[in-house]
Amino acid sequence: MTRRSKQTDVSTVRCAIYTRKSTDEGLEQEFNSLDAQRDSGEAFIASQRHEGWTCVPEHYDDGGFTGGNMDRPALRRLIADIEAGKIDCVVVYKVDRLSRSLLDFAKLMGSFDTHGVSFCSVTQQFNTATSMGRLILNVLLSFAQFEREMISERVRDKIAASRRKGKWSGGMPILGYTVKDTKLVVDKVESQRVRQIFELYLEYQSLLATVTELNRRGWTTKRWTTKKGTQRGGKLFTKNSLYSLLTNVTYIGKIKYKDEVHAGEHEGIVPDELFAKAQALLARNGHTGGRAVRNKHGALLRGLLRCAPCGCAMSHTYTSKGNRRYRYYVCGTAQRRGWSECPSPSVPAGEIERFVVDQIKCIGHDPAVIAETVQQVRSHTEEGIERLSHERVALQQQLRDDNAELQSAAAMTKQVDRVSRLADLQDHIRAADRRLTEIDNELISLNGELLDDAEVTKTLADFDNLWDALAPREQTRLLELLIERVEYDGQRGNVSFTFHSSGIKSLTDELAQYQEDAA
Repeated sequence: MTRRSKQTDVSTVRCAIYTRKSTDEGLEQEFNSLDAQRDSGEAFIASQRHEGWTCVPEHYDDGGFTGGNMDRPALRRLIADIEAGKIDCVVVYKVDRLSRSLLDFAKLMGSFDTHGVSFCSVTQQFNTATSMGRLILNVLLSFAQFEREMISERVRDKIAASRRKGKWSGGMPILGYTVKDTKLVVDKVESQRVRQIFELYLEYQSLLATVTELNRRGWTTKRWTTKKGTQRGGKLFTKNSLYSLLTNVTYIGKIKYKDEVHAGEHEGIVPDELFAKAQALLARNGHTGGRAVRNKHGALLRGLLRCAPCGCAMSHTYTSKGNRRYRYYVCGTAQRRGWSECPSPSVPAGEIERFVVDQIKCIGHDPAVIAETVQQVRSHTEEGIERLSHERVALQQQLRDDNAELQSAAAMTKQVDRVSRLADLQDHIRAADRRLTEIDNELISLNGELLDDAEVTKTLADFDNLWDALAPREQTRLLELLIERVEYDGQRGNVSFTFHSSGIKSLTDELAQYQEDAA
């Protein structure tokens, strides 16, 4: 029995059949689940022909859409036609085909009542016009929602168990790996690029500067093809996508589930030390706002000085007595837990800064240090040449793959898909060609950048006078170019330096430029 709305022909009940399937598996078949549901609905409507029931020709089929929400295209069309007065009755194979959410179903029933539309299930006979029918409907729907929630819980539990065993449990592929038989397999070309991205971030010390360089090179996020043949990814990096890459523990051979981190079955592609340096820099930039934050008190070693016994950073602070200000570097452990917890909780800022600068001034007067420096610079340059050569080989392979795909895309049957894919591939090829040209120029430049003892000696000979002439901000920038970190051990009275691999070369270039400008 149905409640009929106001109609032109009272003997006719216009029935719409709604079908749904949660996944798109099997929908490519000639006769699929949606067709079976519609056949059952049509047969049921035919059995009620004596009541004036007739099936509207429109199809309302949602294939591959969950019943947990109302974000479904066919359902939206159905509701629009109901509001337009084109439908008197909605027929489904089972109640849960319309919705598995009790709240959503209540909203739909309210809308149906407002427009005088009845609801019927082929396999579950009830009448929504009676209170008993509504009770049965709500009971059935409650079980449908319970079943949906149980399925969701089982899926979540399975994913959690897989992650805790270090297994890849699906999701979007990430740069550096391909997915084969539900396992992560290292992509030799992409893995090399991932390591270079980490190195570039440590070099530029800033997410935005690194993104600018990545986009200048034409490097993109992971590009892959879905099971439906749709191209995904392959977009230029942003700060968010770069941050996600740099913080992804998958790259060190681990798997993350919520806040838990477990050893993974796959092979890591980023060295643990490199990954740890990137995390430390991200944390430091997150708290300080990055290198560009104004250094108000002229702290030369801000962000460089660390406490050797505790292994944590020493922050710059000061105290005032009268009109005088006394600057210090204080160990983070001492600040958080008390000074008794650290053997060297603080050091006068001016004293340790003078010591560091004096040691740098000595570089130009010690032939042994100069010889070692030149050797280190030469090694770094050779590493850069090797890295660029690897990138060049990877780009050449990428170009071969893109050109092969270009031929395949030209044979695509759909005009829109073909034009779009051809345009994307041509942009990708042009970007790769530009980067190859840049690599060739960089290789030429690196081959001409090898230092010798005489060049270093000449540049650093007048460091004393030049240093005193620099503004505090320029002095701080020179130290950042040269030094990666300074470790202070107050208990033993030791201060150790770790220089950037290209620090001497960068410092030499800067000093040479200052000397040229001064002349």
